[in-house]
Amino acid sequence: MIGYLDLILRLTIWFLLTSDLSLANIIIGVIIAFLLPRKLTSPGRLKDWLKALFEVLIAIPQAYFEAFQIMFRPHDEEVVTMERVKPQRSPGLIFLDIFLITFTPKTIVLKYHEAGWYEVHRIEPRKKP
Repeated sequence: MIGYLDLILRLTIWFLLTSDLSLANIIIGVIIAFLLPRKLTSPGRLKDWLKALFEVLIAIPQAYFEAFQIMFRPHDEEVVTMERVKPQRSPGLIFLDIFLITFTPKTIVLKYHEAGWYEVHRIEPRKKP
């Protein structure tokens, strides 16, 4: 089951990059998804994949909300923090975590550290003195 989720993730990224759902592009995407090397790590658990997909659904309205916040109340403060990677994450789940953090307008992942940390840049409203 996890192999299918990995294939779906690769195809989704391909379709987002190409913005083309023609038959030829689908065939090319499937071929590329199968040819891309796979790292021999422990696959993510189905429970972790489902939770990550749920978080993607939650991130969409959150992104709109944050965009409106930025428009109506400018955010002038910048903060760089380190966030711990959730334990035993597969490379696909780590990618989804980075995608979720970067998807919302107030945050972006600057760097993924192999030691298990994300370097995250955030903007915040100016604190009143």
